[in-house]
Amino acid sequence: MTDTTSAPLRGISPRTGEPVGDPVPASTAQDVDAAVRAAARAFPVWSALPAADRARALEAAADALDAARDRLVAVADAETALGEARLTGEVGRTSGQLRLFAEVLRDGGHVQAVLTPADPAAGRPDIRRMRQAIGPVAVFSASNFPFAFSVAGGDTASALAAGCPVVVKAHEGHPATSAAVAQVVAEALRDAGAPDGVLGLVTGFEAGVALVNHPAVKAAGFTGSQAGGRALYDLAAARPEPIPFYGELGSVNPVVALPGAAAERTREVAEGYAQSLTLGTGQFCTNPGLLFVPEGSPLPDAVATAVGATATGAMLTARIRDGYQARVAELDEVADLAPLGSGSAGGDSFAVAPRVWLLSLKSFADRADTLAEECFGPAGLVVTYPDLDSLAEVLASLPGSLTGSVHATAGEAPAAARVAAALRHRVGRLVHNGWPTGVAVCWAMHHGGPWPSTTAPLHTSVGATSIDRWLVPIAYQDWPDELLPPELQDANPLGIPRRVG
Repeated sequence: MTDTTSAPLRGISPRTGEPVGDPVPASTAQDVDAAVRAAARAFPVWSALPAADRARALEAAADALDAARDRLVAVADAETALGEARLTGEVGRTSGQLRLFAEVLRDGGHVQAVLTPADPAAGRPDIRRMRQAIGPVAVFSASNFPFAFSVAGGDTASALAAGCPVVVKAHEGHPATSAAVAQVVAEALRDAGAPDGVLGLVTGFEAGVALVNHPAVKAAGFTGSQAGGRALYDLAAARPEPIPFYGELGSVNPVVALPGAAAERTREVAEGYAQSLTLGTGQFCTNPGLLFVPEGSPLPDAVATAVGATATGAMLTARIRDGYQARVAELDEVADLAPLGSGSAGGDSFAVAPRVWLLSLKSFADRADTLAEECFGPAGLVVTYPDLDSLAEVLASLPGSLTGSVHATAGEAPAAARVAAALRHRVGRLVHNGWPTGVAVCWAMHHGGPWPSTTAPLHTSVGATSIDRWLVPIAYQDWPDELLPPELQDANPLGIPRRVG
């Protein structure tokens, strides 16, 4: 990255295609370096704060977001056209994530404390193990969730909870929203006792590259395209000191309708699919891009009707709209891919129409290397299968996805179990008689999966255990009790869950 300053970033209204808000200066190399150095100075102070103090700081940030909700929603709606209702709910989800991690900190189980007493007869010393913060973290904001997966989103909340200062690279689709959220949260954290530099913000493409390459950054989280994520992942691995890169990338989220469900709940399944496909104009990472239905089923016709009745709004940016239109044009040229249904586009500048196509399982399998790629937007393939054996073979060969779903009747339990067995090593979450869009923020959630859905299938980017990404183990051998961290002291002064033995 050079020291030259790129053009300022400015939001573009998806409704009109016109600029909105004030320009936000792009970060220079010096800006990135200053933000990361401030995070590095904050790290020993923030990570050493008792978990209860970090919990209170996170709750203060959550309260500040809620208090600023109306102002933040207005800024975000101008830049994203997602609407007041959707954005108001998303602010609530964002503050809720911060409060969830306050609970995680008070529980204390995230440090995974283990005490193995000495055994002189076996020649074993006293060993005590826990997890600690990895260091300053880089977070890349997502386009489709300007609050919940952006400046104060799940990656930031979990990293702060772990004890890691965060430098966020703002998404170019909502620069003013990013700046406003960063100001609200940084002030709240500082007022709650956090050190300066615990949350920083940089902008611009070059800033993202410099952020991953900065030697003081010890891990990175990313939500975005497969191409962008892979490029940053390769940068992270090629550094003189390679760092973990936790990317959430592309996902087709296969859905299987078994014969009984397809016959008995035809309209319900078709309408549920259409709603899930077009939710948020299809700009969810859990969008159901593949729907497998039995040959001879009435479901394809019902899907055509349901999708035909949908009307979507604008896509988030001109680049995302253009990418969707290009992919739709490619699919229209694929042999054996028959147009099945099309919804309507609204009158907004970045609006697009939902599309679905129909093809056989054999045709899909013959072209799976290209047809099993994510189309970011309200587009999907309906694939007809002749029997469960053929279906299971294809499902087991799909690229990794965040989710896999099965629609079945009560009498189809054995078939549903077989489909689940084919999918369970290809997805991170199995859904029964439901749709993948709508990710719950809770202790049990796993929002991850095999490549290309993520770069690290061991981890989730949503839920309490997403904190695991930012923690590394440390073991203490034969240390005096008074010099141990409180999590490992004999008296367990924090009262956290521990394993002894």
